[in-house]
Amino acid sequence: MKMRLRANFILATVVNLWMVHTVASLWNIGIGHGRHANSRFLLDNGVSRTPPMGWNSWNHFWCGINESVVMSTADALVSTGLASLGYKYVNLDDCWAESERDENGKLRGKTSTFPSGIKALADYVHARGLKLGIYADAGNRTCSNQMPGSLHHEYEDAKTFAQWGVDYIKYDNCYHDGTRNRERYIAMGHALQKIKRPIHFSLCEWYFLQRNCIFLRGQEDPAKWAGAYGHSWRTTGDINDTFASVTWIADLNNRWGRYAGPGRWNDPDMLEVGNGGMTMDEYRSHFSIWSLMKAPLLIGCDLRSASNRTLRILGNKEVIEVNQDSLGVQGRKLRSKDGLEVWAGPLSDNRVVVVLWNRSELRALITAAWRDFGLSPNTPAIVRDLWKHKSVSMNKRDRLTASVAPHACKMYVLTPLQS
Repeated sequence: MKMRLRANFILATVVNLWMVHTVASLWNIGIGHGRHANSRFLLDNGVSRTPPMGWNSWNHFWCGINESVVMSTADALVSTGLASLGYKYVNLDDCWAESERDENGKLRGKTSTFPSGIKALADYVHARGLKLGIYADAGNRTCSNQMPGSLHHEYEDAKTFAQWGVDYIKYDNCYHDGTRNRERYIAMGHALQKIKRPIHFSLCEWYFLQRNCIFLRGQEDPAKWAGAYGHSWRTTGDINDTFASVTWIADLNNRWGRYAGPGRWNDPDMLEVGNGGMTMDEYRSHFSIWSLMKAPLLIGCDLRSASNRTLRILGNKEVIEVNQDSLGVQGRKLRSKDGLEVWAGPLSDNRVVVVLWNRSELRALITAAWRDFGLSPNTPAIVRDLWKHKSVSMNKRDRLTASVAPHACKMYVLTPLQS
């Protein structure tokens, strides 16, 4: 009897391991979501178990920020209902500080634009149930060259940020001393560990390709190592408010999916939704793909004047739920031909998210087959359209086909049913 039980146990173990590896292979993810599953995590502080959501000043305001803009944006997050959907971070980008440190070597808010100080700003944001993010740099100066970087000041600056009540740090890579990027980011990671405050650490590592005059993110492939030291890392160049930029960045970010997971996320840059350079169909595609890829959802427009159509995109609760799904597996591109693409990823409770994306210039039919997701063609599934907010089929089998407008997408969640 004992021998039979032992044999059954061994058989069950082998079968379970086979199933886990089969699923991981189907979705091109590593067991443990990357190489650092065992060695991580320097900043395992419970922060960002799902991708961070909030607002960042750079895409719309660049250096033109002040405490009035930031405070009124925090108010807008609350009044629009976006905060209740998970948009919690209010993030200052470059240009918030004085051009030089004070007599004690500390960073200080620019008195002309932040006269109340960063601590008072953090208190204002926290009083509304939100969190404050800030920008710093792993070099001697930030990328605007308007304020000091944190190179060789990592612990002092981390301590200052903690004293102010900062909850998120975007850490850029300008004006450095030529040492390896990884070493300078690890130095800030260690400093943040010492201060004991739960701060999201976002690594923004890049280099300048002089021949083409463009900035590229991820010089040292941070997806392979940054998960051991931070919570998110840039994988692409800076986004701009065009459909070409969105498609280019989505493709670059797609290759690193296996390294992402709860507490560590690939970052294809902030959202452009609402800035006016794309159509609403293009913005819906942008938001859908970022959500499927488990990207940080950081709004980049002026929320205080955002249109109702913009707010409906940013506030689509069903799409946000895909981004914030507890399984934390980055969706990926499964098929692409003539600009007609199928993207998909696994969700909790054995569900699957599917995006049919038309990157061509003509309306077209796009089909996703159950076998693309590892499902048997005979498996029935409930099909939920996340932009129409309704179930389009309660018993769909084999494949899903939709007519998709140029640059638009269809986004579905499939819930397989027992045969």
